[in-house]
Amino acid sequence: MTPGFRRLRQMQRRFQEALYRTTRFFALPFFRVLFSILTRYRVVGQENVPKHGPLLIVANHLSDSDQYLLYFTIKRRMMFMAKEELFRSPVIRVLAMGFGAFPVRQNEVSRKALANAYRILDSGLALAMFPEGARSRDAGLRRALPGTALIALDKKVPILPVGITGMEAKWKGIPWAAIHRPRISVNIGRPFYLPDTRHRPTKAELTGLADSIMEHIARMLPPEYQGYYAPASKDAQAKDEGR
Repeated sequence: MTPGFRRLRQMQRRFQEALYRTTRFFALPFFRVLFSILTRYRVVGQENVPKHGPLLIVANHLSDSDQYLLYFTIKRRMMFMAKEELFRSPVIRVLAMGFGAFPVRQNEVSRKALANAYRILDSGLALAMFPEGARSRDAGLRRALPGTALIALDKKVPILPVGITGMEAKWKGIPWAAIHRPRISVNIGRPFYLPDTRHRPTKAELTGLADSIMEHIARMLPPEYQGYYAPASKDAQAKDEGR
């Protein structure tokens, strides 16, 4: 790495740090007040959030606003993986970067995204991910992609499961939300670790570990949100596989 490139990287990181601090100073109270006015939200399990050290936060995905909800309800500095489409608009790109987001292609995790994720966790920060890779269309859990399990295994970090409900509501503008004030819940579970495989896991093993992560999230959700990971659904899948 040349001295010029190194200086450029340092300037970029300083800019991102300044942007994050500015966004947090102004946006955090704004979103807290906004959600208080437009919704009836509650947070359960805040005591389960580790105060220090690397942390992988995993949640179900109902809305493009889920990351903002996590941002002000979980008391940790965190970074996000966000779909690259959000970064096409200059305004949204600056806002997303201010919230600590970095782009990934939907339904896949590139080497660059993995490097960013590892750098964040190595720095002792929290990384928030939506293991399903995309929003649920019916509010039920979709089957997870293996990327989250790969990161958790490689870095051996605690995983914090979060279940979100109510964000799937079809909002019809601010006046509608102010009148109806939909109920939103953020249920935070206890941190856990994935078992050490002691070898490079196969794709099938990663899929199984990703399912294990999602099952922890499912325990934070009512039955109507559990989708693919609902007990009845899992029993049906087991019977199909046994045929």
